[in-house]
Amino acid sequence: MSDIVRVGVDLAKNVLHVHAVDAAGKVIATRALPRGKFAEWCSQLPANCLVAMEACSGAHFWSRKLIAMGLDARIIPSQLVTPYRVQGRGGKNDANDAAAICEAASRPHMHFVPTKTVAQQGMLCVHRLRESLKEERTACINQIRGLLSEFGVVLPQSAKVLRERLIEVIEDATNEIASMARLVVQRAADRWRELDEHITWCDQRIAAHNKDDQQVRRAAQVKGIGPITASALVATVGDFKQFRNAAQFGAWLGLTPKQNSSGGKTCLGGITKRGDMYLRSLLIQGARSAVLSADKRDDPISRWVQRLCDRSGWQKAAVALANKNARILWAMLTREQRFNCHHVSVKPSGQQCAPDGLAS
Repeated sequence: MSDIVRVGVDLAKNVLHVHAVDAAGKVIATRALPRGKFAEWCSQLPANCLVAMEACSGAHFWSRKLIAMGLDARIIPSQLVTPYRVQGRGGKNDANDAAAICEAASRPHMHFVPTKTVAQQGMLCVHRLRESLKEERTACINQIRGLLSEFGVVLPQSAKVLRERLIEVIEDATNEIASMARLVVQRAADRWRELDEHITWCDQRIAAHNKDDQQVRRAAQVKGIGPITASALVATVGDFKQFRNAAQFGAWLGLTPKQNSSGGKTCLGGITKRGDMYLRSLLIQGARSAVLSADKRDDPISRWVQRLCDRSGWQKAAVALANKNARILWAMLTREQRFNCHHVSVKPSGQQCAPDGLAS
């Protein structure tokens, strides 16, 4: 165990597979461990030993636990591990996955996922619950519409109108809705009301996060980033200084163009859509509302958005504004500054280098 310098772990619910190598890359141990014995096995590893695992359910829990034991725990995005499985797609199993994770962790250019704190994961649970409740509410509303349409009752496609007229439709004895169907629709309406209460509870938790966290309050000042987006961004990213610059943060969110360039010819397409889909959708939806109301403001960003709308259309302008907001957010939170819509960024003046490589 003292010769082990790097360990790859394939996480699972009950059985975890480990692949350990020494400094020369020679395999020291490869075995499956029950969940209850994994921490005990890791306690025998030398201090600062690199233990890598894929980003999955439970990865941040084990990462915090291993860091507390004095080990160097790293989390690797799953899409970056697959190319290092030498057996290819047809050779996927726990042992091969652990070996691929161990090999991927040895690469000097590998990108790792920062370990989230308990508070970050707790806040993200609220956002995940809220999204699932919204989907369930939409399904409930569509189900009510479908049940009513079976009896010839068609209402406008507005949740507000449906809510206002639903009781009237249920109690109207002149329509042809069956008595059993009325009971079913009433039960579905009660479910809709219950879902609204759960979503309100989630919104209250997000509002409390906005009140208690200074980073969330700063982020919510940006046009197109509201309290929900600000809370989700801060809870997901944590330390924004993990990104070298604002462009890297925008690329991490999947808001930069994907490339298909070759032979010195640059060919750009749509956005890459990498990273967290939830964060990207929040940023784009918020940017859309800011784009549609840009003509009511006279700050530099709004004027830029209006020119971009005239040139490329409002949809492309919304994505461009989402990318700009992400960059502004990175600059604000890394420099601990407030949002200023009239701020004009100035590119640093170029410095000429002396022959020895030092700035002249």
